Amino acid sequence: MKTTFYKYQGTGNDFVMIDDRSGSFPASQELIASLCHRRFGIGADGLILLQNADGYDFRMVYFNADGGEGSMCGNGGRCVVRFAHDLGLFENSTSFIAVDGPHEATATTDIIRLRMSPVNAVELHDEYDFMNTGSPHYVTYVDNIKDVEVVDIGKDIRYGPVFGPAGGTNVNFVQVLDDNHLSVRTYERGVEDETYSCGTGVTACALSAHIREGWEGAITVETLGGTLEVDYNEPAAGKFDDIYLIGPAVKVYEGEVEV
Repeated sequence: MKTTFYKYQGTGNDFVMIDDRSGSFPASQELIASLCHRRFGIGADGLILLQNADGYDFRMVYFNADGGEGSMCGNGGRCVVRFAHDLGLFENSTSFIAVDGPHEATATTDIIRLRMSPVNAVELHDEYDFMNTGSPHYVTYVDNIKDVEVVDIGKDIRYGPVFGPAGGTNVNFVQVLDDNHLSVRTYERGVEDETYSCGTGVTACALSAHIREGWEGAITVETLGGTLEVDYNEPAAGKFDDIYLIGPAVKVYEGEVEV
Protein backbone atom coordinates (compact mmCIF):
# COMPACT_ATOMS: atom_id res chain seq x y z
CA MET A 1 0.00 0.00 0.00
CA LYS A 2 1.03 3.61 -0.39
CA THR A 3 1.43 5.85 2.62
CA THR A 4 2.09 9.57 2.94
CA PHE A 5 5.36 10.52 4.62
CA TYR A 6 6.76 13.85 5.74
CA LYS A 7 10.42 14.81 5.98
CA TYR A 8 11.52 17.14 8.81
CA GLN A 9 14.91 18.32 10.02
CA GLY A 10 16.16 19.99 13.18
CA THR A 11 19.65 21.51 12.79
CA GLY A 12 20.39 18.92 10.11
CA ASN A 13 19.17 15.91 12.11
CA ASP A 14 16.56 14.57 9.69
CA PHE A 15 13.55 12.30 10.17
CA VAL A 16 10.80 10.57 8.23
CA MET A 17 7.48 11.38 9.91
CA ILE A 18 4.40 9.18 9.65
CA ASP A 19 0.95 10.21 10.88
CA ASP A 20 -0.02 6.86 12.41
CA ARG A 21 -3.03 7.92 14.43
CA SER A 22 -4.95 5.16 12.63
CA GLY A 23 -2.42 2.59 13.88
CA SER A 24 -2.16 1.08 10.40
CA PHE A 25 1.53 1.64 9.58
CA PRO A 26 3.18 -1.81 9.15
CA ALA A 27 6.26 -1.06 11.25
CA SER A 28 9.11 -3.55 10.93
CA GLN A 29 12.87 -3.21 11.30
CA GLU A 30 13.42 -4.11 7.65
CA LEU A 31 10.88 -1.60 6.32
CA ILE A 32 12.07 1.26 8.52
CA ALA A 33 15.74 0.64 7.69
CA SER A 34 14.89 0.66 3.97
CA LEU A 35 12.95 3.93 4.24
CA CYS A 36 15.84 5.59 6.14
CA HIS A 37 18.48 4.34 3.67
CA ARG A 38 20.15 7.31 1.95
CA ARG A 39 20.71 5.51 -1.36
CA PHE A 40 17.69 3.25 -1.74
CA GLY A 41 15.07 4.97 0.42
CA ILE A 42 13.89 8.40 1.51
CA GLY A 43 17.01 8.92 3.61
CA ALA A 44 16.98 9.97 7.26
CA ASP A 45 18.66 9.62 10.65
CA GLY A 46 15.47 8.01 11.95
CA LEU A 47 11.73 7.48 11.52
CA ILE A 48 9.04 8.73 13.89
CA LEU A 49 5.46 7.53 14.22
CA LEU A 50 2.94 10.03 15.60
CA GLN A 51 0.23 8.00 17.33
CA ASN A 52 -2.75 8.60 19.58
CA ALA A 53 -2.19 8.48 23.36
CA ASP A 54 -4.77 8.79 26.12
CA GLY A 55 -4.24 11.93 28.18
CA TYR A 56 -1.76 13.46 25.73
CA ASP A 57 -1.91 15.23 22.40
CA PHE A 58 0.06 12.37 20.82
CA ARG A 59 2.62 9.60 21.29
CA MET A 60 6.09 9.73 19.73
CA VAL A 61 7.55 6.37 18.68
CA TYR A 62 11.14 6.73 17.47
CA PHE A 63 13.14 4.30 15.35
CA ASN A 64 16.84 4.60 14.56
CA ALA A 65 18.06 4.52 10.97
CA ASP A 66 18.93 0.84 11.40
CA GLY A 67 15.23 0.12 11.97
CA GLY A 68 15.47 -0.65 15.67
CA GLU A 69 13.24 1.19 18.11
CA GLY A 70 15.40 3.77 19.83
CA SER A 71 15.67 5.68 23.07
CA MET A 72 14.63 9.34 23.25
CA CYS A 73 15.75 11.62 20.44
CA GLY A 74 15.82 15.33 21.30
CA ASN A 75 15.88 16.75 17.80
CA GLY A 76 13.33 14.13 16.78
CA GLY A 77 11.18 15.33 19.65
CA ARG A 78 11.39 18.91 18.43
CA CYS A 79 10.58 17.80 14.89
CA VAL A 80 7.56 15.72 15.91
CA VAL A 81 6.27 18.74 17.85
CA ARG A 82 6.54 20.81 14.68
CA PHE A 83 4.80 18.00 12.76
CA ALA A 84 1.97 17.87 15.32
CA HIS A 85 1.65 21.65 15.14
CA ASP A 86 1.48 21.49 11.34
CA LEU A 87 -1.25 18.83 11.65
CA GLY A 88 -3.24 21.21 13.86
CA LEU A 89 -3.05 19.06 17.01
CA PHE A 90 -2.27 22.06 19.20
CA GLU A 91 -1.97 25.85 18.94
CA ASN A 92 0.91 27.03 21.15
CA SER A 93 1.77 24.38 23.73
CA THR A 94 1.55 20.60 23.81
CA SER A 95 2.16 17.55 25.95
CA PHE A 96 3.11 14.17 24.53
CA ILE A 97 4.46 10.82 25.65
CA ALA A 98 7.69 9.20 24.41
CA VAL A 99 9.74 6.16 25.40
CA ASP A 100 11.36 8.04 28.30
CA GLY A 101 8.09 9.47 29.65
CA PRO A 102 6.00 12.64 29.23
CA HIS A 103 7.27 15.82 27.57
CA GLU A 104 5.98 19.34 27.16
CA ALA A 105 6.78 21.78 24.38
CA THR A 106 5.88 25.14 22.91
CA ALA A 107 6.00 26.18 19.26
CA THR A 108 6.50 29.54 17.61
CA THR A 109 6.98 30.22 13.92
CA ASP A 110 10.73 29.70 14.18
CA ILE A 111 11.50 27.83 17.41
CA ILE A 112 10.49 24.66 19.22
CA ARG A 113 11.16 24.66 22.97
CA LEU A 114 11.12 21.05 24.20
CA ARG A 115 11.20 20.02 27.85
CA MET A 116 13.56 17.10 28.29
CA SER A 117 13.52 14.39 30.95
CA PRO A 118 15.19 15.18 34.30
CA VAL A 119 18.78 14.06 34.78
CA ASN A 120 19.35 12.52 38.19
CA ALA A 121 23.00 11.52 37.98
CA VAL A 122 26.16 12.60 36.15
CA GLU A 123 29.26 10.40 36.24
CA LEU A 124 32.42 12.51 36.26
CA HIS A 125 35.63 10.82 35.13
CA ASP A 126 39.09 12.16 34.31
CA GLU A 127 38.68 11.73 30.55
CA TYR A 128 34.92 11.89 30.11
CA ASP A 129 31.52 12.48 31.68
CA PHE A 130 28.57 10.11 31.30
CA MET A 131 24.85 10.67 31.79
CA ASN A 132 21.45 9.69 30.44
CA THR A 133 19.43 12.56 28.99
CA GLY A 134 16.78 10.22 27.58
CA SER A 135 19.60 8.39 25.78
CA PRO A 136 23.05 7.47 27.15
CA HIS A 137 25.83 9.96 26.37
CA TYR A 138 29.60 9.92 26.72
CA VAL A 139 31.04 13.47 26.74
CA THR A 140 34.73 14.24 26.21
CA TYR A 141 36.52 17.55 25.68
CA VAL A 142 38.92 18.37 22.84
CA ASP A 143 41.10 21.34 21.86
CA ASN A 144 40.23 21.42 18.14
CA ILE A 145 36.93 19.82 17.26
CA LYS A 146 37.48 20.11 13.51
CA ASP A 147 40.35 17.63 13.66
CA VAL A 148 38.58 14.90 15.65
CA GLU A 149 38.08 11.50 13.98
CA VAL A 150 34.50 11.34 15.23
CA VAL A 151 33.47 8.08 13.57
CA ASP A 152 36.60 6.05 14.32
CA ILE A 153 36.92 7.14 17.95
CA GLY A 154 33.17 7.14 18.53
CA LYS A 155 32.82 3.59 17.20
CA ASP A 156 35.66 2.37 19.43
CA ILE A 157 33.96 3.81 22.52
CA ARG A 158 30.43 2.78 21.51
CA TYR A 159 31.46 -0.87 20.98
CA GLY A 160 34.34 -0.92 23.49
CA PRO A 161 34.64 -3.05 26.66
CA VAL A 162 33.07 -0.44 28.96
CA PHE A 163 29.91 0.49 27.04
CA GLY A 164 29.60 -2.21 24.37
CA PRO A 165 28.30 -4.96 26.66
CA ALA A 166 25.68 -2.55 28.07
CA GLY A 167 24.21 -1.76 24.66
CA GLY A 168 26.61 0.98 23.65
CA THR A 169 26.48 4.72 24.02
CA ASN A 170 26.38 7.89 21.96
CA VAL A 171 29.73 9.69 21.94
CA ASN A 172 30.10 13.48 22.03
CA PHE A 173 33.18 15.62 21.43
CA VAL A 174 33.09 19.13 22.90
CA GLN A 175 35.18 22.25 22.38
CA VAL A 176 34.65 25.22 24.68
CA LEU A 177 34.41 28.33 22.48
CA ASP A 178 33.62 30.98 25.08
CA ASP A 179 31.59 31.42 28.24
CA ASN A 180 28.28 29.53 27.86
CA HIS A 181 29.23 28.64 24.29
CA LEU A 182 30.21 25.20 22.98
CA SER A 183 30.88 23.38 19.73
CA VAL A 184 29.75 19.73 19.65
CA ARG A 185 30.12 16.79 17.27
CA THR A 186 28.38 13.48 17.93
CA TYR A 187 28.65 9.83 16.93
CA GLU A 188 25.15 8.36 17.26
CA ARG A 189 24.48 4.72 17.99
CA GLY A 190 21.70 3.31 15.80
CA VAL A 191 22.78 5.63 13.01
CA GLU A 192 26.35 4.33 13.51
CA ASP A 193 27.81 7.49 12.07
CA GLU A 194 28.32 11.15 12.84
CA THR A 195 25.09 13.13 12.56
CA TYR A 196 24.73 16.83 11.87
CA SER A 197 23.22 17.31 15.32
CA CYS A 198 22.02 15.27 18.31
CA GLY A 199 19.55 16.88 20.71
CA THR A 200 20.05 14.58 23.70
CA GLY A 201 23.80 14.82 23.07
CA VAL A 202 23.77 18.61 22.98
CA THR A 203 21.79 18.53 26.23
CA ALA A 204 24.36 16.23 27.87
CA CYS A 205 27.25 18.41 26.73
CA ALA A 206 25.62 21.57 28.07
CA LEU A 207 24.99 20.01 31.49
CA SER A 208 28.54 18.63 31.60
CA ALA A 209 29.98 22.06 30.74
CA HIS A 210 27.83 23.70 33.41
CA ILE A 211 29.36 21.37 36.01
CA ARG A 212 32.95 21.65 34.78
CA GLU A 213 33.00 25.34 33.91
CA GLY A 214 30.67 26.65 36.62
CA TRP A 215 28.51 28.48 34.10
CA GLU A 216 25.07 29.80 34.96
CA GLY A 217 22.17 30.32 32.61
CA ALA A 218 21.41 29.00 29.15
CA ILE A 219 24.21 27.51 27.06
CA THR A 220 24.53 27.98 23.28
CA VAL A 221 25.74 24.97 21.32
CA GLU A 222 27.05 24.95 17.75
CA THR A 223 26.54 21.74 15.75
CA LEU A 224 27.35 20.88 12.14
CA GLY A 225 23.70 21.56 11.30
CA GLY A 226 23.15 24.79 13.20
CA THR A 227 22.75 26.37 16.62
CA LEU A 228 20.80 25.07 19.62
CA GLU A 229 20.31 26.36 23.14
CA VAL A 230 19.95 24.42 26.39
CA ASP A 231 18.35 25.94 29.47
CA TYR A 232 18.08 24.10 32.78
CA ASN A 233 17.66 24.21 36.53
CA GLU A 234 19.97 22.46 39.01
CA PRO A 235 18.06 22.03 42.30
CA ALA A 236 20.85 19.84 43.74
CA ALA A 237 24.43 19.15 42.70
CA GLY A 238 24.49 16.94 39.61
CA LYS A 239 20.69 16.77 39.40
CA PHE A 240 18.83 18.74 36.74
CA ASP A 241 15.21 19.46 35.92
CA ASP A 242 13.32 22.00 33.81
CA ILE A 243 15.77 21.14 31.01
CA TYR A 244 14.80 22.69 27.69
CA LEU A 245 16.23 22.01 24.25
CA ILE A 246 15.56 25.05 22.11
CA GLY A 247 15.96 25.54 18.37
CA PRO A 248 14.42 25.34 14.90
CA ALA A 249 12.54 22.39 13.38
CA VAL A 250 11.53 22.58 9.75
CA LYS A 251 9.39 20.63 7.30
CA VAL A 252 11.43 19.78 4.20
CA TYR A 253 8.88 18.04 1.96
CA GLU A 254 6.19 15.38 1.82
CA GLY A 255 5.45 12.53 -0.56
CA GLU A 256 4.10 9.02 -0.96
CA VAL A 257 5.98 5.74 -0.63
CA GLU A 258 5.05 2.10 -1.13
CA VAL A 259 5.19 0.10 2.13
